[in-house]
Amino acid sequence: MRRAVALAVSALALVAPSARAAPPSGPPVVSVSQGAGLFAANCARCHGVTGEGITAGDNPADRGPPLHGVGARAADFYLRTGYMPLGDARDQPVRSRQRLSDAEVRALTAYVASLGGPPPPTPDPASGSVAEGRELFTLHCSGCHQVVAEGGVMPGAKAPPLKRATPQQIAEAVRIGPYVMPKFSEKDISDAELNSIIAYVQYAKDPDDAGGWGINHLGPFPEGMVTWLIAIPLLLGVCLAIGKRVSS
Repeated sequence: MRRAVALAVSALALVAPSARAAPPSGPPVVSVSQGAGLFAANCARCHGVTGEGITAGDNPADRGPPLHGVGARAADFYLRTGYMPLGDARDQPVRSRQRLSDAEVRALTAYVASLGGPPPPTPDPASGSVAEGRELFTLHCSGCHQVVAEGGVMPGAKAPPLKRATPQQIAEAVRIGPYVMPKFSEKDISDAELNSIIAYVQYAKDPDDAGGWGINHLGPFPEGMVTWLIAIPLLLGVCLAIGKRVSS
């Protein structure tokens, strides 16, 4: 019996140090120096070695803008949405898969943040009003993105649909104005109003079609096609059937 107890105590003594040696959990360590290396490999060709920007020619579209002062909010948005890195500075950034790992995005964002500028926003759509957000979205955003946030086409650019946009990405886009989108300051759209806009966009991703068939929420074009291709032929068929019965 004593021997069994001694063996058990010895086993606990061997296990306890390893449990105490386990590293404490916490937020991942972000390396700005690693971010500088990633910047040199993926971004310096357009934005300059130190983020000072580059003008490749007389055409402003060939310019990689300077990144001093844009802050982490711009870097986080462009990297998380797959807008950057961009193959050609003249191309419109389009949403795609995230090109870098989460650890690389954090490091690269930290490096851009070290050049100065605001941090990423922290929106709270739960505190917003969907009804107010619909009015604000209609006023500021629907001209390009449609009132149902399905995107649209404008001269020289495409406004993307917002189904894949997270609340933070929406807040970042409003504040930085990516590509041809205008930038809205806190004076133009307050943080409280931005929360309402985000709440509406979240609702628009899966709205309650209480009125019937949503037709994928693409707006008036598919509704018109349904009218011409289904409703009008159906009405004509009913009229012909009624006419034959009356004539007989």
